[in-house]
Amino acid sequence: METRRIGIIGSGDVAKALGRGFARHGWDVKVGTRSPDKLRAWTDETAGTDDAVDVGSFAEAATHGDVVVLAVRGDVAKEALDLAGVTNFAGKLVLDATNPLDFTGGEPRLLFGGTDSLGERVQAMLPDASVVKCFNTVSHHQMVDPEFEAETPPMFVCGDDADAKARAEEILTELGWPGAEDAGGIESARYLEALVPLWVRVGENRDTWSHAFGVVQ
Repeated sequence: METRRIGIIGSGDVAKALGRGFARHGWDVKVGTRSPDKLRAWTDETAGTDDAVDVGSFAEAATHGDVVVLAVRGDVAKEALDLAGVTNFAGKLVLDATNPLDFTGGEPRLLFGGTDSLGERVQAMLPDASVVKCFNTVSHHQMVDPEFEAETPPMFVCGDDADAKARAEEILTELGWPGAEDAGGIESARYLEALVPLWVRVGENRDTWSHAFGVVQ
C-alpha cells in the first residue's frame, strides 16, 4: 500500500491530537516544532504503538508531508510558515486548523475578522498551495474519530480549490467524520473562525467541550 505522509506544523494539543490520530489511521506523521527535543518524551510514549509519530523542525514537517496541517496559535502562524519555508508547501493540500484568537482579556476574542481571516492570510502566504480551512470549529478531542451523543455533523470546510476540498473530505471521512460541509471559498474562513468564540461561550453555558455546530433542514 502506498505510504501516505503528513506533516503537522505545531506542537500543542491540536497538533498532538491530529498527529496521533493520523498515525492511528495509517499515516506516516512528522510533527514540526521549534524545539523538537521538548517533544521527545511525548513521542517516546507513542513508540511502538499504532499512533507512533516522528518529530522534527517546521521545515522538516512541511517537506515530509504530501498533505500538511497548520496547527499553531493564530498569532504565530506567519512566523511558523516562514520558518517552515513557503516553497516547501508548493503543490500541496494544506489543512488550516488555526484560529486568530486573543486570550488577553480572559475569554477568547478574534484578533481580526469581518473583512479578513487567518485562512485568507494563510492562503496568501502560500500562493502555490491549496489551503482548506478545517478542524478549527471543534475541540481537539473530537478532531479524529469523533463521538457525539447526537448524530455527528459534517465538518465545516472552506477553500478556493474544489479538488482540494474533495481531498479534504476524503481525509475527514477516513478520520471518522460523515463528510464535509462546504462553506464556500477561503473568504468564508471569516465566518468559520468567528464561530469559535461562540463555540467557547456555548461550551461554558452548557458545561461541555465536546459539542459541535451543524446544519439541519
